[in-house]
Amino acid sequence: MAEVQKVRSYIKGVDQAPRKVSLVAGLVRGRTVADALVILSHTPKRSAKPVAKAIESAKANATNNHGLDGKTLTISTLSVTTGTRIKRFKPASRGRALPFEKKSSNILVVVSGEVKAKKKPAAAPAEKAPAESAKEKETK
Repeated sequence: MAEVQKVRSYIKGVDQAPRKVSLVAGLVRGRTVADALVILSHTPKRSAKPVAKAIESAKANATNNHGLDGKTLTISTLSVTTGTRIKRFKPASRGRALPFEKKSSNILVVVSGEVKAKKKPAAAPAEKAPAESAKEKETK
């Protein structure tokens, strides 16, 4: 049986409230990466795009950096936490200022999958190679 590894991707500063992003994250939590990307591509929420981007980043990290098989990847953890909050004020009547906060989110995606089986190198016949090179030298 192949060895199972976990790979993560962390996106900080998504300019949307974590409550809204976690609604979309709940749709794909625990699914395979391929299924999650299909679901997110058909989800009509603005936060579907950053969640899909985080999942694609984790998938790329797993396949390119850690040698995992892209077909076996599943989302083991998908959490949305609060990011930095920027405090702003909106002008109101009679010289007042009404405070509000611009909220941001952090998205953590951990995917797990099996390590891709390494192919055995093709055994090059040692006897044929010198003979072929000798024939090539004779013809030249």
